[in-house]
Amino acid sequence: MKRKLLRAAVGAWLLFAVTLTCTALRQTTGTAQTPAGLWRTTDDKTGQPKGEVRVYEQNGRWFAQITRVYDSKDAQSRCDDCRDERKNLPITGLTIVRNMTPANGEYEGGDILDPDTGKVYRCKFRLEDGGQKLVVRGFLGFSLLGRTQTWVRLP
Repeated sequence: MKRKLLRAAVGAWLLFAVTLTCTALRQTTGTAQTPAGLWRTTDDKTGQPKGEVRVYEQNGRWFAQITRVYDSKDAQSRCDDCRDERKNLPITGLTIVRNMTPANGEYEGGDILDPDTGKVYRCKFRLEDGGQKLVVRGFLGFSLLGRTQTWVRLP
């Protein structure tokens, strides 16, 4: 009788542990499998955190919008050098990545805006480090001619 109770208790504990583990794995991998979320960007020249960008999906395409700029002077500025419909829009709230689509484990086919220069580049990005880093590459023509930034996921 004691053995049956012990087996039932161990079985119930094992089922609980497996269920809890599966739920935790589903929650962490569910959010880490897409680039959706808030990311910290870094200044290419100084290596210092520059701001925060929200990546989101809309109608099957991916976009990124500046949500916060850490330098108060830059936060108040506008995209004076932009040459498209984003000209003179505030930097905070500006959509800098547009029309990305998933392909072969990364996202491509869209463009990225450098708000400091107003120049628009072709773009691709991919998740790394279990979805905690987003490696973003802007380039002209060939992917070899460009620069790469690594954005870090924020909670």
